[in-house]
Amino acid sequence: MAAATLTAPADPAIPALGVSQIRRYYQLVDAGDVPALVALFTPDARYHRPGYEPMVGHAELERFYRDQRVIRTGMHTLATVVTTDDEVAVHGLFRGVLHDGGEVELRFADFFRMTPQGRIASRDTFFHVPAV
Repeated sequence: MAAATLTAPADPAIPALGVSQIRRYYQLVDAGDVPALVALFTPDARYHRPGYEPMVGHAELERFYRDQRVIRTGMHTLATVVTTDDEVAVHGLFRGVLHDGGEVELRFADFFRMTPQGRIASRDTFFHVPAV
């Protein structure tokens, strides 16, 4: 995949902070650092992910990353990162190993809403897999 790109927003201060935090988020997920990645979210953050009920708050996010996520290890490669005033959209590729030992490789898209302080207020994930 090509190197990540960034569009220029009208006011670069908040979006630039958001991009930095989102890149950090993927590094922490890939490293398995659950406390640090959960800390990037606001206490009442919402996460929507296919196949799961919406997760709200730090406790549910931590439970997901520690106990419910079917991925054992893996790496995200970001292809595109686009920002607006308070949103960061990411398109990329994930390669990894599931807890059952199976290998996975799939394209994904994530949409994050950021606070002015650079914390994640919400995340919506979509996977590029056959569905219909």
